[in-house]
Formats: sequence, structure tokens, C-alpha cells
Amino acid sequence: MTTIDLGPTGAVVSPAEAGVAATAAELERIGYSTIWLTGGPMEALSQVADVVAATQAARVATGIIPVDRFGAADVAALYDELEASAPGRFVVGLGGAHGADPLETLNAYLDRVDGTIPPSRRVMAALGPRMMGLARDRAAGAFPVLVTPDYVRQAQATLPDTTLAVEQLVVLDTDPATARDTARGPLGFLGQVPAYQSSFRRMGFADDDIAHLGDPLVDGLVAWGDAAALADRVAALRAAGADHVAVSVVSRAAHPSLDEWRAVAEAILG
Repeated sequence: MTTIDLGPTGAVVSPAEAGVAATAAELERIGYSTIWLTGGPMEALSQVADVVAATQAARVATGIIPVDRFGAADVAALYDELEASAPGRFVVGLGGAHGADPLETLNAYLDRVDGTIPPSRRVMAALGPRMMGLARDRAAGAFPVLVTPDYVRQAQATLPDTTLAVEQLVVLDTDPATARDTARGPLGFLGQVPAYQSSFRRMGFADDDIAHLGDPLVDGLVAWGDAAALADRVAALRAAGADHVAVSVVSRAAHPSLDEWRAVAEAILG
């Protein structure tokens, strides 16, 4: 059991975004301590190396590398490469196992990288208790997304010696209708995944709200409003026990603008 220092606040960006390396460099300058690269749109592990090269000191974490798409040997080779060029900065976030026994798949993957990537530099995507246990036993951090402060409070109690990093989706929009409509974009995709649906039920959301992306589900999982309202949600996660909050700005455009990132940062980072 170990922890990892990710700093207080991270920024989540998509490797599919044009100019993502330049965006990451600006987010580091603004003050985000860790840059998280989403794994779903990742086309090549070289995109991680590009972001590391574009930044100076921020941690660069994958949130997450899907283990069913990127082989253990390739991820280990990337870790070795980045340890040589930027020691201590690459944090390997892993998850995305499918099939009959995802836990067995992840354990086998971790066995293959054990000789290269130490547990102290690994975080695991985690929602349910089994994945939280894997993060506790074989990594330095757990990285859940779409969770409430109550979930964080319960999770933190089970991870006393493991870093709890939480991804928080935010929409910078004070109009309830358009803000919720924007929030339903990522919820509509992730909310179809059985693991997320199970997590929503464990957090007490009704089946009808899960099926139809009802307002209680949207409001409970995605922070929306002005920058101060978004900062309040981040503060609530910290008060509940989150060691690190990774902010993901959800925009009506394909990707958030730097102006949106700056407005959020002004309230959250101070």
C-alpha cells in the first residue's frame, strides 16, 4: 500500500483535441498540477510522450490506458522511455478490461509490467469495491469518475494508504436546460456501460433516472453553473476525502476553449 503525489488539482484533456500538447502546456502554466489524458480517444502511446515533452514539471497521467487496446510490453517501454527523458513525471493509469473476469485480466496485465512500472507510479480506474481493492493492493491510487461526495467519503475510508484521485465533470453554464443538455453528452455514453450503471445504483440513483438521464442523476454527477458553483463541488469532494480532483470541462463545442479553462481555474485554483 502506497500513495502518489498528484498535487491538489488536475486537468483532463483528450488526446483527440487538435493541439493538445500546447493546451497541456498552457494548463500547466495556469496552475494545474497533473495533466490527465483520456484513454478512450487515444490512438497511440506517443501522444503521451508528446504531452510530457510539451510540459515542464507537471505530472502527466493516463486516465486511463485501456489494457485491451495497448499491450503491457508497449506501455512498459513507454514508461522506460519517459523515465529516461522526464524522470518521475509519467503516471500510468490503467483500466478498461472487459470479458468474463476483468479483475483477472488486470491482475495478469499488472504481473507483466511489475518488473518495469512500480506500483508507486500506477493508478487504477476504480468504481466498485473489487477495483478499489485492486488499486489498494497493486497501485498507488484509485481514479473513479462520475461519483458523488458521499461516494468519495465511503471510498476514502477503504483506502487509508492509497491516493484517491477523483475526476469531476464540470459545465460552465448557468442556464439549467442548456447546462444539463451539455452534461448529458458524456453521461449518455458512459451511462450505457454496465459498470457505471451499477455504480449509479450503489450511490442511490433511481433506475428511471439512470435509464433516461434524469435531472437528479445529471445534477448529482456533473457540476454546472458559474465558476463559483463548480469550485463548490470541487471543495465538497475535497471535504469528503478526495486527495486530488481532476477537472474535466465539458463544453458545447467539441473541446473546451482555453478561456473556459481559465475561468474555471480562477475559481478552483484561486
